[in-house]
Amino acid sequence: MIGLFQSLGDTTLRILEKSGRGTIFLGAMLVGVMEVLRRPGLLIVQIYSVGVLTLLLIIISGIFVGMVLGLQGYTILSDFGAEQTLGVMVAASLVRELGPVVSALLFAGRAGSSITAEIGLMKATDQLSGMEMMAVDPVRRIAAPRFFSGLISMPFLAAIFSMVGVMGGHFVGVGMLGVDDGAFWSQMQASIDYYEDILNGVIKSLVFGFVVTWIAVFEGYDTLPTSEGVSRATTRTVVHSAFAILALDFLLTALMFGDF
Repeated sequence: MIGLFQSLGDTTLRILEKSGRGTIFLGAMLVGVMEVLRRPGLLIVQIYSVGVLTLLLIIISGIFVGMVLGLQGYTILSDFGAEQTLGVMVAASLVRELGPVVSALLFAGRAGSSITAEIGLMKATDQLSGMEMMAVDPVRRIAAPRFFSGLISMPFLAAIFSMVGVMGGHFVGVGMLGVDDGAFWSQMQASIDYYEDILNGVIKSLVFGFVVTWIAVFEGYDTLPTSEGVSRATTRTVVHSAFAILALDFLLTALMFGDF
Protein backbone atom coordinates (compact mmCIF):
# COMPACT_ATOMS: atom_id res chain seq x y z
CA MET A 1 0.00 0.00 0.00
CA ILE A 2 2.83 2.40 0.86
CA GLY A 3 4.46 1.65 -2.50
CA LEU A 4 1.20 2.52 -4.27
CA PHE A 5 0.99 5.92 -2.57
CA GLN A 6 4.66 6.56 -3.29
CA SER A 7 4.14 5.77 -6.97
CA LEU A 8 1.04 7.97 -7.09
CA GLY A 9 2.85 10.83 -5.41
CA ASP A 10 5.86 10.49 -7.71
CA THR A 11 3.63 10.54 -10.78
CA THR A 12 1.74 13.58 -9.50
CA LEU A 13 4.95 15.47 -8.81
CA ARG A 14 6.31 14.67 -12.27
CA ILE A 15 3.08 15.88 -13.89
CA LEU A 16 3.13 19.11 -11.87
CA GLU A 17 6.81 19.65 -12.61
CA LYS A 18 6.31 19.16 -16.35
CA SER A 19 3.23 21.38 -16.34
CA GLY A 20 5.26 24.12 -14.67
CA ARG A 21 8.05 23.83 -17.22
CA GLY A 22 5.48 23.88 -20.00
CA THR A 23 3.89 27.05 -18.63
CA ILE A 24 7.28 28.78 -18.37
CA PHE A 25 8.05 27.65 -21.91
CA LEU A 26 4.74 29.10 -23.12
CA GLY A 27 5.58 32.44 -21.54
CA ALA A 28 8.94 32.47 -23.31
CA MET A 29 7.23 31.76 -26.64
CA LEU A 30 4.69 34.52 -26.13
CA VAL A 31 7.52 36.94 -25.40
CA GLY A 32 9.10 35.77 -28.66
CA VAL A 33 6.30 37.36 -30.67
CA MET A 34 8.56 40.35 -31.27
CA GLU A 35 11.12 38.12 -32.93
CA VAL A 36 8.39 36.73 -35.17
CA LEU A 37 7.23 40.23 -36.10
CA ARG A 38 10.78 41.28 -36.94
CA ARG A 39 11.28 38.19 -39.11
CA PRO A 40 7.92 37.50 -40.82
CA GLY A 41 9.62 35.13 -43.24
CA LEU A 42 10.02 32.60 -40.42
CA LEU A 43 6.27 32.72 -39.79
CA ILE A 44 5.37 32.40 -43.48
CA VAL A 45 7.56 29.34 -43.91
CA GLN A 46 5.96 27.65 -40.90
CA ILE A 47 2.42 28.54 -41.99
CA TYR A 48 3.16 26.76 -45.24
CA SER A 49 4.61 23.79 -43.37
CA VAL A 50 1.87 23.28 -40.77
CA GLY A 51 -1.09 24.84 -42.58
CA VAL A 52 -0.83 24.56 -46.35
CA LEU A 53 0.63 21.04 -46.28
CA THR A 54 -2.26 19.94 -44.04
CA LEU A 55 -4.86 21.42 -46.38
CA LEU A 56 -5.29 18.39 -48.66
CA LEU A 57 -5.91 16.11 -45.67
CA ILE A 58 -8.48 18.57 -44.31
CA ILE A 59 -10.31 18.88 -47.65
CA ILE A 60 -10.54 15.14 -48.32
CA SER A 61 -11.61 14.36 -44.75
CA GLY A 62 -14.15 17.20 -44.73
CA ILE A 63 -15.80 16.01 -47.93
CA PHE A 64 -16.26 12.47 -46.66
CA VAL A 65 -17.42 13.56 -43.21
CA GLY A 66 -20.00 15.83 -44.85
CA MET A 67 -21.15 13.01 -47.12
CA VAL A 68 -21.59 10.67 -44.16
CA LEU A 69 -23.51 13.37 -42.28
CA GLY A 70 -25.76 13.88 -45.29
CA LEU A 71 -26.47 10.18 -45.62
CA GLN A 72 -27.06 9.52 -41.92
CA GLY A 73 -29.00 12.76 -41.46
CA TYR A 74 -31.34 11.98 -44.33
CA THR A 75 -32.00 8.50 -42.95
CA ILE A 76 -32.92 9.90 -39.54
CA LEU A 77 -34.84 12.98 -40.67
CA SER A 78 -36.88 11.11 -43.29
CA ASP A 79 -38.46 9.06 -40.48
CA PHE A 80 -40.01 12.30 -39.22
CA GLY A 81 -40.75 13.84 -42.60
CA ALA A 82 -38.14 16.53 -41.99
CA GLU A 83 -35.60 15.70 -44.70
CA GLN A 84 -35.83 19.29 -46.01
CA THR A 85 -33.95 20.43 -42.88
CA LEU A 86 -30.94 18.32 -43.83
CA GLY A 87 -28.88 21.42 -44.57
CA VAL A 88 -29.44 22.71 -41.04
CA MET A 89 -28.30 19.45 -39.49
CA VAL A 90 -25.19 19.16 -41.64
CA ALA A 91 -24.13 22.78 -41.21
CA ALA A 92 -24.80 22.92 -37.46
CA SER A 93 -22.95 19.67 -36.83
CA LEU A 94 -19.95 20.84 -38.80
CA VAL A 95 -19.75 24.44 -37.65
CA ARG A 96 -20.41 23.77 -33.99
CA GLU A 97 -18.58 20.49 -33.38
CA LEU A 98 -17.11 18.38 -36.14
CA GLY A 99 -15.35 21.16 -38.01
CA PRO A 100 -13.20 22.41 -35.11
CA VAL A 101 -12.79 19.02 -33.39
CA VAL A 102 -11.95 16.80 -36.36
CA SER A 103 -9.74 19.49 -37.90
CA ALA A 104 -7.82 19.78 -34.63
CA LEU A 105 -7.39 16.00 -34.40
CA LEU A 106 -6.13 15.86 -37.98
CA PHE A 107 -3.89 18.86 -37.34
CA ALA A 108 -2.41 17.16 -34.27
CA GLY A 109 -1.81 13.93 -36.16
CA ARG A 110 -0.16 15.54 -39.16
CA ALA A 111 1.28 18.96 -38.23
CA GLY A 112 1.67 18.46 -34.47
CA SER A 113 3.65 15.26 -34.81
CA SER A 114 5.76 16.88 -37.53
CA ILE A 115 6.60 19.86 -35.31
CA THR A 116 7.57 17.62 -32.40
CA ALA A 117 9.71 15.35 -34.54
CA GLU A 118 11.44 18.28 -36.24
CA ILE A 119 12.33 20.12 -33.01
CA GLY A 120 13.22 16.86 -31.28
CA LEU A 121 15.60 15.95 -34.10
CA MET A 122 17.18 19.41 -33.88
CA LYS A 123 17.75 18.81 -30.18
CA ALA A 124 19.12 15.30 -30.73
CA THR A 125 21.64 16.61 -33.28
CA ASP A 126 22.70 19.51 -31.01
CA GLN A 127 21.38 22.18 -33.37
CA LEU A 128 19.56 23.94 -30.52
CA SER A 129 22.72 23.90 -28.40
CA GLY A 130 24.66 25.30 -31.33
CA MET A 131 22.19 28.18 -31.63
CA GLU A 132 22.60 28.95 -27.94
CA MET A 133 26.38 29.02 -28.35
CA MET A 134 25.90 31.63 -31.11
CA ALA A 135 23.73 33.75 -28.75
CA VAL A 136 20.53 32.90 -30.66
CA ASP A 137 17.54 32.04 -28.47
CA PRO A 138 16.07 28.80 -29.93
CA VAL A 139 12.74 29.39 -28.17
CA ARG A 140 12.21 32.66 -30.01
CA ARG A 141 13.83 31.58 -33.28
CA ILE A 142 12.53 27.99 -33.57
CA ALA A 143 9.60 27.48 -31.20
CA ALA A 144 7.76 30.82 -31.41
CA PRO A 145 7.25 30.85 -35.24
CA ARG A 146 5.89 27.31 -35.15
CA PHE A 147 3.57 28.14 -32.26
CA PHE A 148 2.09 31.23 -33.89
CA SER A 149 1.81 29.52 -37.28
CA GLY A 150 -0.33 26.78 -35.73
CA LEU A 151 -2.46 29.35 -33.92
CA ILE A 152 -3.07 31.22 -37.18
CA SER A 153 -3.60 28.16 -39.39
CA MET A 154 -6.07 26.25 -37.24
CA PRO A 155 -9.14 28.55 -37.67
CA PHE A 156 -8.68 28.60 -41.45
CA LEU A 157 -8.35 24.81 -41.60
CA ALA A 158 -11.48 24.37 -39.49
CA ALA A 159 -13.42 26.81 -41.69
CA ILE A 160 -12.34 25.00 -44.85
CA PHE A 161 -13.26 21.65 -43.29
CA SER A 162 -16.77 22.92 -42.48
CA MET A 163 -17.18 24.48 -45.93
CA VAL A 164 -16.23 21.36 -47.89
CA GLY A 165 -18.23 19.26 -45.42
CA VAL A 166 -21.37 21.24 -46.25
CA MET A 167 -20.64 20.70 -49.93
CA GLY A 168 -20.27 16.97 -49.31
CA GLY A 169 -23.59 16.89 -47.47
CA HIS A 170 -25.19 18.85 -50.31
CA PHE A 171 -23.84 16.41 -52.87
CA VAL A 172 -25.35 13.43 -51.06
CA GLY A 173 -28.59 15.07 -49.93
CA VAL A 174 -29.47 17.02 -53.06
CA GLY A 175 -27.54 15.21 -55.76
CA MET A 176 -28.14 11.61 -54.66
CA LEU A 177 -31.16 11.53 -52.35
CA GLY A 178 -33.37 14.17 -53.97
CA VAL A 179 -33.62 16.82 -51.24
CA ASP A 180 -34.83 20.13 -52.66
CA ASP A 181 -31.86 22.38 -53.40
CA GLY A 182 -33.61 25.59 -52.37
CA ALA A 183 -34.85 24.11 -49.12
CA PHE A 184 -31.36 22.81 -48.30
CA TRP A 185 -29.74 26.23 -48.56
CA SER A 186 -32.61 28.41 -47.31
CA GLN A 187 -33.21 26.34 -44.18
CA MET A 188 -29.49 26.36 -43.43
CA GLN A 189 -29.14 30.12 -43.92
CA ALA A 190 -32.19 30.83 -41.77
CA SER A 191 -31.09 28.62 -38.87
CA ILE A 192 -27.32 29.02 -38.61
CA ASP A 193 -26.53 32.08 -36.50
CA TYR A 194 -23.30 34.00 -36.93
CA TYR A 195 -22.61 34.58 -33.23
CA GLU A 196 -23.99 31.40 -31.67
CA ASP A 197 -22.72 28.99 -34.31
CA ILE A 198 -20.00 30.36 -36.57
CA LEU A 199 -18.21 32.61 -34.06
CA ASN A 200 -18.28 29.95 -31.35
CA GLY A 201 -16.80 27.48 -33.81
CA VAL A 202 -13.99 29.94 -34.57
CA ILE A 203 -13.31 30.37 -30.85
CA LYS A 204 -13.10 26.60 -30.45
CA SER A 205 -10.65 26.30 -33.33
CA LEU A 206 -8.47 29.06 -31.86
CA VAL A 207 -8.37 27.32 -28.48
CA PHE A 208 -7.58 23.95 -30.07
CA GLY A 209 -4.87 25.47 -32.24
CA PHE A 210 -3.33 27.18 -29.21
CA VAL A 211 -3.25 24.04 -27.08
CA VAL A 212 -2.23 21.54 -29.78
CA THR A 213 0.65 23.67 -31.06
CA TRP A 214 1.80 24.41 -27.51
CA ILE A 215 1.89 20.68 -26.72
CA ALA A 216 3.67 19.84 -29.98
CA VAL A 217 6.37 22.50 -29.63
CA PHE A 218 6.98 21.81 -25.94
CA GLU A 219 7.19 18.04 -26.37
CA GLY A 220 9.74 18.49 -29.13
CA TYR A 221 11.80 20.98 -27.12
CA ASP A 222 11.59 18.89 -23.93
CA THR A 223 12.33 15.50 -25.48
CA LEU A 224 15.29 13.32 -24.61
CA PRO A 225 17.96 13.84 -27.30
CA THR A 226 17.78 10.26 -28.60
CA SER A 227 15.88 8.54 -31.38
CA GLU A 228 13.74 6.74 -28.82
CA GLY A 229 13.07 10.00 -26.98
CA VAL A 230 11.94 11.73 -30.17
CA SER A 231 9.67 8.80 -31.01
CA ARG A 232 8.05 8.86 -27.57
CA ALA A 233 7.65 12.64 -27.67
CA THR A 234 5.88 12.41 -31.03
CA THR A 235 3.50 9.79 -29.63
CA ARG A 236 2.83 11.90 -26.55
CA THR A 237 2.00 14.88 -28.75
CA VAL A 238 -0.73 13.02 -30.60
CA VAL A 239 -2.18 11.33 -27.50
CA HIS A 240 -2.11 14.36 -25.22
CA SER A 241 -3.47 16.60 -27.97
CA ALA A 242 -6.39 14.25 -28.58
CA PHE A 243 -7.26 14.15 -24.87
CA ALA A 244 -6.95 17.94 -24.59
CA ILE A 245 -9.13 18.54 -27.66
CA LEU A 246 -11.94 16.30 -26.46
CA ALA A 247 -11.86 17.62 -22.88
CA LEU A 248 -11.76 21.25 -24.00
CA ASP A 249 -14.54 20.61 -26.50
CA PHE A 250 -16.81 19.45 -23.68
CA LEU A 251 -15.94 22.46 -21.52
CA LEU A 252 -16.36 24.97 -24.34
CA THR A 253 -19.62 23.39 -25.52
CA ALA A 254 -20.97 23.50 -21.96
CA LEU A 255 -20.05 27.18 -21.67
CA MET A 256 -21.31 28.19 -25.12
CA PHE A 257 -24.45 26.12 -25.52
CA GLY A 258 -25.24 24.77 -22.06
CA ASP A 259 -27.35 26.30 -19.30
CA PHE A 260 -24.53 26.62 -16.80
